[in-house]
Amino acid sequence: MGGRPKALLPTGRGDETFLGRIASTLVAGGVDEVVVVTGYHDQAISRLVEALPTPVRLVRNRSPEEGQLSSLLVALPTVDHPQVRAVVVTLVDLPLISVSIVRAVLDGYRRTGAPLVRPERDGRHGHPVLFDRSLFDELRAADPEHGAKPVVRAHAAQGLDVPTKDDGAFTDIDTPQDYERVFARPLSPAPD
Repeated sequence: MGGRPKALLPTGRGDETFLGRIASTLVAGGVDEVVVVTGYHDQAISRLVEALPTPVRLVRNRSPEEGQLSSLLVALPTVDHPQVRAVVVTLVDLPLISVSIVRAVLDGYRRTGAPLVRPERDGRHGHPVLFDRSLFDELRAADPEHGAKPVVRAHAAQGLDVPTKDDGAFTDIDTPQDYERVFARPLSPAPD
């Protein structure tokens, strides 16, 4: 992304960033607490979080090169308390998730108690993904090389797919070209 951390990328709505938008969407959708796992850009993201109107807890992944599962495993001890029934997980490169899909995932979980809840459209699964606490130990034991996918596959049959037409659950922004396509403007150069 031109040397810029995705969390700090602008959405084009005032000073809003990917991280700010995701955090406010999760809270508006009904998530009780937002925990952000930082990696390579810890200091810059910490400064952003201090200025956000949405309360966010930061934890640092000291080994982000170990993949997405390593970040989830860093966050789990922060949120794994007896009153926590589940975690909702999303990635910073999906900044267009909507309040309605977050609510739909949470409502689906409350209604069914499924161990895994995720948006689905045309056989494709999106974000956010909800993991019931019954899966926390399996996530901790998962092979970092394969990430959470084996845990997801093992519980997909008991899981709940929430049908959606919401593009934001599937819009992954990984490159400057993706950014330009989604936001209809080029990504500006990183500030010095």
